[in-house]
Amino acid sequence: MPDPFSDDANSRSGGLLAQMAPGDNAPPLSVSEISNLLKRTVEDRFGHVRIRGEISGFKRAASGHCYLALKDDKALIDGIIWKGTAQRLNFAPEDGLDVIATGKLTTFPGRSKYQITIESLELAGEGALMQLFEKLKARLAGEGLFDPARKRALPFLPRTIGVVTSPTGSVIRDILHRLADRFPSHVLVWPVLVQGEGAAAQVAAAVRGFGAMPEDRRPDLLIVARGGGSIEDLWAFNEEPVVRAIAESVIPVISAVGHETDTTLADFAADRRAPTPTAAAEMAVPVRADLLAGLGELGLRATRAINRTQGLARERLEARAQRLPKLQDLLSPQQQRADDLGERLRAALGLRLADARGTLARASGALRPAVLEARAGLARERLSRLKLDPAMLERIATRAGERLAGLERVLAQLDPDAPLQRGYARVTAADGRTLLDRAAAQREPSLALHFRDGVLDVVPADGPVSPPPRTPPAAARPKPQATEPRQSSLF
Repeated sequence: MPDPFSDDANSRSGGLLAQMAPGDNAPPLSVSEISNLLKRTVEDRFGHVRIRGEISGFKRAASGHCYLALKDDKALIDGIIWKGTAQRLNFAPEDGLDVIATGKLTTFPGRSKYQITIESLELAGEGALMQLFEKLKARLAGEGLFDPARKRALPFLPRTIGVVTSPTGSVIRDILHRLADRFPSHVLVWPVLVQGEGAAAQVAAAVRGFGAMPEDRRPDLLIVARGGGSIEDLWAFNEEPVVRAIAESVIPVISAVGHETDTTLADFAADRRAPTPTAAAEMAVPVRADLLAGLGELGLRATRAINRTQGLARERLEARAQRLPKLQDLLSPQQQRADDLGERLRAALGLRLADARGTLARASGALRPAVLEARAGLARERLSRLKLDPAMLERIATRAGERLAGLERVLAQLDPDAPLQRGYARVTAADGRTLLDRAAAQREPSLALHFRDGVLDVVPADGPVSPPPRTPPAAARPKPQATEPRQSSLF
């Protein structure tokens, strides 16, 4: 490596170093001048270098800039990572990591030291990546992110499946093809980068984005998938943001990153790990044909069980029906009792009718004219013995007259010959019975039609008969002569 303080460098800097030869009485340089000279020389000579070393004293300032030192077993050099560069790093730097830093050397005149401005930072070899992997795994496991108790069961038959993967790779085609073969489902794809700068941030944002969707549109299951590759290719799925997003997801997650032998921290945080993306699709949904066959078998078993139960119930019913008494045997006592009660009722009605007839005969015997006349005579005698004043007699006569007038009005209304005055006729039989219907008139040998002014004898259409003895009409009958009311009639 050429000496930065050689004659060539002095000539490029305008010969200022030549003026610093011993014994030369040239004017001295100021501290700022010599510092700027050194800065230009170092930056020109070491404008692009790659340095391998172990990170030491890493810290992140409030401004977002990162300060660290790279060291080996013999030397140490300071380094700085500006904020914009630090945000684009694929991993989080920390003390003890063996890294390769790419950038340029520069000086810091304020402290008379040189440092490297790091433009990119990468882990030095697979061993360093595995070391970082194990350290991050231990730290996240200590927080409980990989606890088996946090794992959730996958939905048996998800209606919608969300897939976080690259939209252009073979992974999404394998997943869709496998889902279509097993059980066609609705799939939502969130396209992301699966390696390189910004991949981890996009995957974490996709997982959280699915969880933030409205519940009626949210997938029932998530698949985070990527094809196989080296540990560097899969490193985005070892990043802490991705692991935390999967662990905090409100939707069950299947991790399908890499091939069967590949392992990432996303596999530990997910609810289920699939060895391949195709296997993840197989875990997500059952086989539709198997479900239909299972349902058919269950239907047949249910039919057989129902038929067996019905047959057993039918046998039990028939056995119990045979032990039941016959209907005729159950009804015979009731029928006999009904017949007995009917006979008793008929006899009781006959006795009751005879008793009623006797009561009627006794009552009608007490109403004979001789008996009534005798009772009236007794009443007259009692009345004659009473000494009533004329006013009382007048009131009694008035009341008796009113009652008699009322009875006469009732008698006039109930007189069967009263309607004859209005043009009606009354039909009677030979014995004087009034006939009310045509059938009764046909059975009589002769009839009498009573009119207002007399009686007309007729015979039915079957043939003439001898006329029955005529009875004078009510109008021709002599009316009873009015007699002076006696006080005995009131009693």
